[in-house]
Amino acid sequence: MITSQKNFSIEFFPPKTPEGAEKLRMTCAKLAELHPKYFSVTFGAGGSTQKGTLDTVLAIRREGHEAAPHLSCVGGSRESIRAILEEYRSHGIKRLVALRGDLPSGYGGAGEFRYASELVEFIRAESGDWFHIEVAGYPEMHPQARSPQEDVQSFARKVRAGADAAITQYFYNADAYFRFVDEAHKAGVTVPIAAGVMPITNYAQLSRFSDMCGAEIPRWIRLKLASFGDDTDSIRAFGLDVVTGLCERLLAGGAPGLHFYSLNQAIATTAIWKRLGASTL
Repeated sequence: MITSQKNFSIEFFPPKTPEGAEKLRMTCAKLAELHPKYFSVTFGAGGSTQKGTLDTVLAIRREGHEAAPHLSCVGGSRESIRAILEEYRSHGIKRLVALRGDLPSGYGGAGEFRYASELVEFIRAESGDWFHIEVAGYPEMHPQARSPQEDVQSFARKVRAGADAAITQYFYNADAYFRFVDEAHKAGVTVPIAAGVMPITNYAQLSRFSDMCGAEIPRWIRLKLASFGDDTDSIRAFGLDVVTGLCERLLAGGAPGLHFYSLNQAIATTAIWKRLGASTL
């Protein structure tokens, strides 16, 4: 069961149409009944969805909920990032998820920031302690890292630069998370590291996402999901069992919280949350 000592957060992406915005408003209202610590909203590389991110964050805040915009630095300049920070501060936004991000297709330059640690350092220099800064961690190693050791050291640099907490990429192997946390602690990291959770509702979509971000789907899960074919109900029922079990093990093992990648849907996250007993909070 999730207790009041654990932090629970939910991630959205900015909708691209008025219909999508209305759907997200209803999704957010349903998920807000679970009383998450905050909602986060993703950010497109090179500023491609900056306005959509801000608009979505402000819409969530107007409903009385805390929201954290993702801020990607790749392709950006110090001037452009400074302007974004000033705009966020002007709206009273106090929480950020600081990421390096990926260059969009066809984008010409990498910008003035190479790593997320440089972005975190810049945010602290510009804004002091105004923002609570979350950074990303990769229990199964960042796909561009040369070794697990290098990846942990990169993570530690982000934290030393001024991060307050971290959120991991999603995974389905609890041991990978616990080992990552242990290695981070050995590297001097003491901030909370929330476990990223991706509900399983669509095998083809999950496989595509996982291939892109380097998240491993264990063979037994892949085979079981593939065996269901187009049987959506069986996929969702199996996914609910698998992910709920994963969350139970993570929380029992000391994970300080869970961060759900909702894909702008409410049903799966709500079902997992209620199975964990969080509906009693």
